Amino acid sequence: MMERGGYATLGELYKDVFKIENVKWGTQTPFASIRRIVQDERFFFKIRPGLWALKSKKAEVLERFEIVEKRNKEDFNFTHAYYQGLLLEIGKLKKMQTYVPAQDKNKKFLEKPLSEIATMDKFYNFTYDHIVDRAKNIDVTWFNERKLPNSFFEVEHSTDFKNSLLKFVELQDFNVDFRIVADKKNGKYYSSVLSMSAFDCIANREKLISYDILSELHTKTVELNLIENKI
Repeated sequence: MMERGGYATLGELYKDVFKIENVKWGTQTPFASIRRIVQDERFFFKIRPGLWALKSKKAEVLERFEIVEKRNKEDFNFTHAYYQGLLLEIGKLKKMQTYVPAQDKNKKFLEKPLSEIATMDKFYNFTYDHIVDRAKNIDVTWFNERKLPNSFFEVEHSTDFKNSLLKFVELQDFNVDFRIVADKKNGKYYSSVLSMSAFDCIANREKLISYDILSELHTKTVELNLIENKI
């Protein structure tokens, strides 16, 4: 973690620890051990779900990401790009081609521009231009090997779920999954919005992913990828 600037995602820790030479784990569950270790508040603190830092570097790390106790615009931008970055990394590990909108390419996932994490620079013209123009502004898109969309993701920190769902309605004729990433405390309101008749056409393909679940999905996907690479 120190080598990464005092912070790391669980997924990064998983990958890094097994690169250390001459180290033998005295446990059959090293991933669980890592998760337990970073929860020791004497030495570590949680920045966001799945993102941990050294307590000795707390002031430096928070200043680096412009995170303060009272949420501000910079904090919002960091959070939004963080979850976009997790989605991009998960998609890549799942062998998907990943895209982030042009207006977000320079936003940073930790200290790396999202454009360096996304695998695609140009959005595929998979259908009519007017639909493509709307689709390519969705927060994260996964494409399959046939260059067709597999999943669309919107990261929503407020309760403006209607706007995200309306974007998905435009894509109702395609066999894709729709997901909104949001705080689980807004789940009840999300369900009430999704139940509106205007969204009946996508209701069975749309789901809410909480920040915690997305973080866990990222961690587990990295874990599975590491195991598969050993087979």
